[in-house]
Parts: sequence; C-alpha cells; structure tokens
Amino acid sequence: MKDLEGRLLEYETVGKFLADIRKEFEGRDEEIVKVAELKRIEQGGKTLEKFIQEFRKAVRGSRYKGRPLVKEFKRDINEMIY
Repeated sequence: MKDLEGRLLEYETVGKFLADIRKEFEGRDEEIVKVAELKRIEQGGKTLEKFIQEFRKAVRGSRYKGRPLVKEFKRDINEMIY
C-alpha cells in the first residue's frame, strides 16, 4: 500500500478504477461459494445416487479437479461397514 501512495493512477475517475477491479475479480465470489458448498455437503441419510447428483452440482464452478476432487468425494460419502 505504501508503494501506491503518492503515485498517479491511470484512471480518469474512481468509477473506472472500480469497474476494472470488479472485472478482474468477477466470478471469484461464485467460486468461493461453490468450494464452501462442496466442503459442506455430505451423504448423511441420502442414497448414494442422490448424493452423487448433489456432489456433481456442487463441483460445477468450484474448479476442483483430480486428486483434490476425489479426496473431497471420499470425505463426503458415508463409510461402508462390512
């Protein structure tokens, strides 16, 4: 922040500056919400089929892939007792 103090900005108005900030970070709130939803979901009393449907819905937009996604899925399903 100290580096920015005293410097001239290349924006004519604060509105244009804020518009660029919004454009840069657009969609990140949705991603954060999706990740939180993915971490909160669990099978509980749902059938595995119903849980998988909800899990897939939560994954969309979360940017989870590969091992982290598999790890999250395993954490969320009920343990099967044999």
